[in-house]
Amino acid sequence: MADAPMNHQILLVSRPEVEASTANFKLVETPLAPLKEGELRVRNHFLSLDPYMRGRMSDTKCYTEPQPMNEVMVGGTVGEVIESHNASFKAGDTVVSIFGWQEYGTSEGKGLTRSIPPACQ
Repeated sequence: MADAPMNHQILLVSRPEVEASTANFKLVETPLAPLKEGELRVRNHFLSLDPYMRGRMSDTKCYTEPQPMNEVMVGGTVGEVIESHNASFKAGDTVVSIFGWQEYGTSEGKGLTRSIPPACQ
C-alpha cells in the first residue's frame, strides 16, 4: 500500500515578544486523510501574509481572537481543487479560502469562493 500524501503545515508555537521570527513557528508534516463524500481537496498556491497577523500572534485583547497555539497559522489562500467528491466543485477549479499556512486544505465547500484564473479574464 502506498504511503498517504503529506500536508506541510506552519504552526505558531510561541508568541513573539517583539518581532516575529522563525523560532515562533514550526513546520510539520501530517498525512492527508482520504476524502469523504461531499469533500474536496485544494492545493494552495498562494497564502496571505498580512499586517493583522502580527496582532493575532499576540494574546493581548484585539479586534479579533488570538491565533491558537500549535495550530496552523491563520491566513487567506488561493489554490486549485485537485480532487473533489463535491458536486459544486471540480478538479481544476481555482478557489479563494482561509485554509491558513498549509500546502493542502480540505473542505465541504463552505467558505470557498470560485476565482477566475488571470489568463482567462
